[in-house]
Amino acid sequence: MNIISTRLVLCAVIFLSACSSHQKKILVYANSSIQVDESQKNITVTDGTTQVEKELSFNGSDPVVLNITGPNGHYTLEANEDGLWLANLKTDTVVGSLQHIGTSRQTRVTQEQLKLQLDSLNKLVRGENISASSKNYFVLPGKIVKISKFTDAKIFGPFSPVPSAFDAGSVPEIYKFYNLSEENEIISKLTEMSKYKYEKGDEK
Repeated sequence: MNIISTRLVLCAVIFLSACSSHQKKILVYANSSIQVDESQKNITVTDGTTQVEKELSFNGSDPVVLNITGPNGHYTLEANEDGLWLANLKTDTVVGSLQHIGTSRQTRVTQEQLKLQLDSLNKLVRGENISASSKNYFVLPGKIVKISKFTDAKIFGPFSPVPSAFDAGSVPEIYKFYNLSEENEIISKLTEMSKYKYEKGDEK
């Protein structure tokens, strides 16, 4: 192989490596079955009441444009950067945040910790203090949001609790998302719990 041929091969290898290093993963949420064509870019959903998820993977630096057909008509969603994205095709807003899960789990929550948790959740469902830097998210129906720069980050969706045996060290980041209605039920239960702890005088 001559010098020119060698250089051409090296250039081709470098080009292919650069393309393969660009990855986008899109987690799609819907209330019904998610129909996707071979390109993974044309998606059809219908009315429903269940939680359905589908993961789509793309290579390349170009933006990914999804063409959505659903109960609300036709529209497009765009993932313009590498990383892990969440496309919400549900009729309900979904909210979520980064989870800090260690090797041990706390079994007792103090009154002060409960108040802080409630305050944080109330702000989340109102869409307050939402930012990528804070790693909390408020995703309206028909919207797409970048969740993480890591395509192998793990997202647990609505009605899917983080398993107690899940190995947090197996992924770079863990996120938990809820339907807005589901999160409001959690807030209601925690509020009742807070009142009970206050009445019992449990400040420890």
